[in-house]
This record gives sequence, structure tokens and C-alpha cells, in this order.
Amino acid sequence: MSHVKEGAHGILWEVFIQSKPGIPHKHAGNVHAHDAEQALTNARDVYTRRMEGVSIWVIPANLVTASAGEDSDAFFDPAEDKVYRHPTFYTVPEGVKYL
Repeated sequence: MSHVKEGAHGILWEVFIQSKPGIPHKHAGNVHAHDAEQALTNARDVYTRRMEGVSIWVIPANLVTASAGEDSDAFFDPAEDKVYRHPTFYTVPEGVKYL
């Protein structure tokens, strides 16, 4: 991460929280920190003060790659012609808690 300009408060980290075992992590926000350990501590202090989570992921914001909003039509359009990607062809087994 030497190519990232670090400010007085560190770099920006994206925070993902898993609220219960077995369900996906969800984006909670971000924190500033100088390293991953400090980012985890800061994320815990900010986003799980009331026992909201069982797992925390922190990722340097500069490592996140995202599609551009203005390109969304062209980027996501090809999925419409692949009907096998739609869940209408599948049955959910009994006992599955989270999908």
C-alpha cells in the first residue's frame, strides 16, 4: 500500500459486518487507520458497540474495484438474456435459513 497517501489519521478502510453466523457480511461504512489491526479495532468500536456482529472484515478502500454508475446499462445488460441465472428454475431445499 505504499502507493496510497496516508494522512494523519491513516488510510480509508471499508468495513463489512456479519451480524449472525451463516449470513453474508454487509457493508457498514468506513474507518481511518494506519494498519489492518487498528482498522479492525476502530471498526469494532464504531460499528459493533451493541453486539451487532460476530465477524468484521476491513479492506483498504483503494483496493475496492467497482463498476461505474454511468456504465450500468451496458455492464449489466448481458445478464438479461441468460434466464438460467434467474432463481425461477430452482427450488429452495427445506431447512435453508439464509439465501
